[in-house]
Amino acid sequence: MLDTLPAPAPARRSPRDWTVDTALFLLAVAYGVATAKSRGAAAPEPGLNWMYLEQIAGAFGSALLWLRRRKPVEVASVLIALSVVFEMVAGAMLVALFSVAVRRSPRTTAIVYAASLLPVVSDVFTRPDTGLSAFHFFVFGTIVQGAAVGWGLFIHHRRQLLEQVAAEAGLRAEQAQLRAREEVAREMHDVLGHRLSLLSLHAGALEYRPDAPSEDIARTAGVIRQSAHQALQDLREVLTVLRAPAGELPQPTLADVHRLVAESCTAGMRVRLLKDIPEAVPDLIGRTVYRVVQEALTNVRKHASGAAVSVQVTGKAGEGLTVEVSNAATGVRHAQSPGMSPGQGLAGLAERVALAGGRLEYGPTGEGGWEIGARLPWP
Repeated sequence: MLDTLPAPAPARRSPRDWTVDTALFLLAVAYGVATAKSRGAAAPEPGLNWMYLEQIAGAFGSALLWLRRRKPVEVASVLIALSVVFEMVAGAMLVALFSVAVRRSPRTTAIVYAASLLPVVSDVFTRPDTGLSAFHFFVFGTIVQGAAVGWGLFIHHRRQLLEQVAAEAGLRAEQAQLRAREEVAREMHDVLGHRLSLLSLHAGALEYRPDAPSEDIARTAGVIRQSAHQALQDLREVLTVLRAPAGELPQPTLADVHRLVAESCTAGMRVRLLKDIPEAVPDLIGRTVYRVVQEALTNVRKHASGAAVSVQVTGKAGEGLTVEVSNAATGVRHAQSPGMSPGQGLAGLAERVALAGGRLEYGPTGEGGWEIGARLPWP
């Protein structure tokens, strides 16, 4: 069954389209005129009326080629029918066959090509060539029309390959953008979760001790203001990356773990850092260690704010690096922060550690506390 749905045509022809259409139109006219002249020289037909009809049919068939982009199958069908009677339409019919092969499926092209052999069979009997046998004339006509169809099928296949390559490139770009946004989402969760948990801790202290000395209240309010300012700055950096995907967020290193611990101690947490690293670690490993410690301290502030925390980072090149963060039991169960899904941060942290080639482990300790540990490769 023919696919009669027309391919979407551009509203206006481009200069290249005009050039191609004009060249094919002139080629069809030249082919028809040359064929008619050779026929007339070999066996002139009696009377002038028939030659007038041939010329009119040839002109009409060539003019139809301007519609071949919108209705290639219909134009080819009309020209095939005209070619059975009028030989000057043969050139236009070849161009129409080429257009069908370019713009329609190979199945439709095969059907139209089979129908185009009818004029060849008709010419064998009605206009025999004195220089060729009937068989050779049929083979010659089949080869000529097959060459036009083959050329069109080649262009059709090439266009499909180009469209497939463009689609795959677009898909890869979308996947890369999705991965970049997931990375930004993880950064937002880690950075803002840390800052907002500090704010919550200080605000909770003010709520718990409304009768505290004015100096303590002023100091705590200053820390809240500074943490809020830093949270806004971090949020601004994240939004800058979202608006310009080519940018990158400033990435922390292993050296920034000291600052992270100092911020937590300033907020009133009891954090002890034990770090035994003989040399500088790769950027990816150091950044991953920082995020593990950051997520662990954020979880302690949300769920066990009064617990003592131990942060230990050990390892050396060639053997790997280990980071462990554990907190003791407090006997107090804190409610889950509003809007936060349980385990969401740990799931994102596990993905981050896996991207670095490591393994994340976490769970309760035997003394009622909680521990997070990561094993990372260090070439």
